[in-house]
Amino acid sequence: MPGGSSLFSGFRVLGLYSNHVPHALRYHKKHREFYVVTSVGQCFHTYNVNRLGIVSVSNSLSDDITCLAADRMLVFAATGRLITAFARNKEVVMCYHGHKQEVRLLLPLGDQLISADTGGDVIVWDVQEGDVYLRLQFDPASFDVSAMMHPSTYLNKVLLGSSQGALQLWNIKTSKLLFTFPGWSVGVTVLQQSPAVDVVGVGTATGRIIIHNIRLDETLMSFTQDWGPISSLAFRTDGPPVLASGSPQGHIAFWDLERRQLVTQHRHAHRTAIAAATFLHGEPLLITNGADNAIKVWIFDQEGGAPRLLRSRQGHSAPPTSIHHHGNDGKNILTAGQDGTLQSFSTIHERFNKNLGHGSINKKKEQKKKKGLSYEELRLPAITAFSSAAARQSDWDGIVACHRGCLAATTWNYQRCTMGVHHLTPPAAHKTDIATAVDITTCGNFALIGTSCGRVDVYNLQSGQHRGCYGNDGKAHSGAVRGVATDTLNQLTLTAASDWLLKFWRFKSRKQEDQLKLHAAPASMMLHRDSGMLALALDDFTLLVVDIETRRIVRKFAGHHGNINDMTFSPDGRWLITVAMDCTIRTWDLPSGFLVDCFLVAMAPVGVSLSPTGDFLATAHVDSLGVYLWTNKSLCGPVGLRPLPADYQPSEVTLPGVTVDKSEQEVTSEGVDEGVDDAYESAEQLGAELVTLSLQPESRWKSLLHLDIIKRRNKPVAPPAAPAAAPFFLPTLPGLTPRFTLPTTTEKETQSKLVSWGLMSQRSEFSSDLESLIYTIVSEYEIFDRPVRLLKDCGPAALSVELTCLSSEGGGASSLLLAFIHMIESMLSSGRDFDLAQGYLALFLKLHLRSLSKDPVAMAALLRLSSRLEAGWAGLRSSFDQSLCLLSYTKSALL
Repeated sequence: MPGGSSLFSGFRVLGLYSNHVPHALRYHKKHREFYVVTSVGQCFHTYNVNRLGIVSVSNSLSDDITCLAADRMLVFAATGRLITAFARNKEVVMCYHGHKQEVRLLLPLGDQLISADTGGDVIVWDVQEGDVYLRLQFDPASFDVSAMMHPSTYLNKVLLGSSQGALQLWNIKTSKLLFTFPGWSVGVTVLQQSPAVDVVGVGTATGRIIIHNIRLDETLMSFTQDWGPISSLAFRTDGPPVLASGSPQGHIAFWDLERRQLVTQHRHAHRTAIAAATFLHGEPLLITNGADNAIKVWIFDQEGGAPRLLRSRQGHSAPPTSIHHHGNDGKNILTAGQDGTLQSFSTIHERFNKNLGHGSINKKKEQKKKKGLSYEELRLPAITAFSSAAARQSDWDGIVACHRGCLAATTWNYQRCTMGVHHLTPPAAHKTDIATAVDITTCGNFALIGTSCGRVDVYNLQSGQHRGCYGNDGKAHSGAVRGVATDTLNQLTLTAASDWLLKFWRFKSRKQEDQLKLHAAPASMMLHRDSGMLALALDDFTLLVVDIETRRIVRKFAGHHGNINDMTFSPDGRWLITVAMDCTIRTWDLPSGFLVDCFLVAMAPVGVSLSPTGDFLATAHVDSLGVYLWTNKSLCGPVGLRPLPADYQPSEVTLPGVTVDKSEQEVTSEGVDEGVDDAYESAEQLGAELVTLSLQPESRWKSLLHLDIIKRRNKPVAPPAAPAAAPFFLPTLPGLTPRFTLPTTTEKETQSKLVSWGLMSQRSEFSSDLESLIYTIVSEYEIFDRPVRLLKDCGPAALSVELTCLSSEGGGASSLLLAFIHMIESMLSSGRDFDLAQGYLALFLKLHLRSLSKDPVAMAALLRLSSRLEAGWAGLRSSFDQSLCLLSYTKSALL
């Protein structure tokens, strides 16, 4: 099975910041900066608190992270029964094995790490060695450990809280239970050290907050929160005695410990439960994170003690359903999620991200919140479809969106990051009608909205007024409209509906010009305005491509085995990329009409968009909060795309930002190797009747006949100077492959200047190989393969020496000359290395023609070679003349 995609490779994921796991806070003494660590599934991210810029992304683990903790040097993450220690916020340096159940609590304490699992085991680890220092076992029925903390100034002590309500103080060095607190008959959810020694904050499952002195076993004060269990507690340490408590509803309450009363409350700080809240030591800053995929930093600089949002990083709290690139630079991606928000993610840097907010029913009604309307009643449902145009976004709203179950379409302003003032509603419409499709013209002045009753209405985006509708009776189709589009010049409007019809309208007169009957109901459509190609996804899982100029179906693709969720064109209109519920991402080549790329992902993709520059492919997936980016390999180098067979079985590709474990990685690498072996490799010669060149540089064979001129031109003017005693570069032998010289002695007076006869009688490697083939009569190229390869490695000067040494005057023999002629004949008969054969033969004849003319056997071989040369050149000349004639006719004929 071939592995992966030949066209796209995973790059990274956008919009993932946090989940339900409480964050961990670190302070770097050298940098004098706080860092917050948050979990995003199988890895964690580290952000600096000053700018909330991402510092590092850890290596991925084999399972989702269940809890995090950090000390001065390491970050500890628990995944199931395994605890992993990370150094430099990225690399795994130690693994701790020993738990039999899932680990849910971690507490670093000096050189030790304390962990507790759901089975009642509490283990104290030696951080450096990874050994178990102490193991405590509790019965979950009587004491189920639910919270854990180290009391300040209590050496080697740890305070454990249980879901039954009791507290226990243990000495982990002596393994002794020091004291048991009876509790308050309610489960303990949070334990937090206060700025005062011996005073601990206890959060319970009933919403009660207890400030308790563990030294005297005395309750100092208590508060009650009406929003359910306490999810987090944080004490302010910069002066004011304030306690912050989080709730599962996303609200935060602030309590004054001196006056023992509620100071203020901040509702809807997060859309989901507050996972953790932490005050920075000595600073009026509060950091919170939650399962709504958000990290927020709050500052206390207002009168009354109320916080305000200082900075945040947040993505979608529910999976995105629709994504599109905004603008022509391809740097921003607009996404609409099930949480009802519209957001923009930048592929350059996170500081350019924008949150356009949540749609509201009417901005005027927002002023009536105090008159009894709830927060949820003012919010619009999730966006089902939207369209954007950057042409006039600085003048008026440039985004139009349809909402689930709503007839009115809303406008949004990208530059102001707010919802617009217009609600586009068709006149005299029924209350049960729903807006289903939307498109904005290229100029950015008009918006077309299709509804479930078959209407297609035109609105002016500047004024928000209704400008007309398509169809004589006010309806363009007899079924629900599934897609609308306009061409580049606002001349043509295309609509598709569930009545199996694709209709063509004049944009200005709104009169129907033509219609096309489809073989199934369309689910969605996409128009590539530059090429005029319209793609239609049908309910029978097939794809149609229609040319809007000829108004004919030009391509039909079948291969998906589930509903086609989304599709996008490449910038040049050559590729159509589709995603479906069968978890595949397929790329169709429109000119050839074939499937050229297909790969499988773990989660079904619901949205896809290719940037206008073609560098990144963005996808959104089921049950995933992020937007995944894939790089286009064709922009980085040549990519060989082949038509894939109809029964092609794609292999699964890991989503960007997620890494499999070692065992799965070995399987993946084996699959990739098979795919590489299966890839097409060009043959050395496509056909025996063709002439193939050697791909060698022209300097290797063009200058062979002019070596004497080159040597005379390059003759040095002055004699060479004596080399230094100790050269910086070691002397090498001449040749294309560098080889160092190995002198036999270092003393000049002992070196003889007389060349021995044995040295002269030694033949080169080329001559020896050629001599072994003297009596070979069959002229096959494979037989002379090694001598030819040796000549290819030689430079022009070395090649001239090799050919000179073939004659008897150079230490060779006449038989070597005949063998060389046979080698050239085999090269010409095979058609390979045609240019080298011509160059070698020309130099050979220049050097040895006089001696060859006296040898009748050699002359007979040369005559056979001459006839072969004439026959080969006649075929080449005929092909050249035919090609030149056809080219001249093509250039001059009036077609």
